[in-house]
Amino acid sequence: MNALWLRFFKSAYRREPISGFIAIVGLVDLAIGGIDQNLSLSVFGVSVFGIALALRWWQIQNVPEQSQSERPQYILPDRSSQSPLPMLKPSQRPSRNDRS
Repeated sequence: MNALWLRFFKSAYRREPISGFIAIVGLVDLAIGGIDQNLSLSVFGVSVFGIALALRWWQIQNVPEQSQSERPQYILPDRSSQSPLPMLKPSQRPSRNDRS
């Protein structure tokens, strides 16, 4: 059960960090209020979680759609205008371990 909650929290936080953080705070307040049987903290947790869901919905609605016909613009050219570097050959000098 813990792994499932951890996966849910990670995925919620990675998608939208601000609304994910607010939702996690609301759920924690709700859990603490439920355990302590504190009605005001539970109501506060539910309201904060509701605000987080509304914020997430608002962010999803404001995402502009990208057209498929636009190609991405690359800064670097496809091919380099310079010639490739020459291949290096191993040195003919003996290594330090071979010197006696």
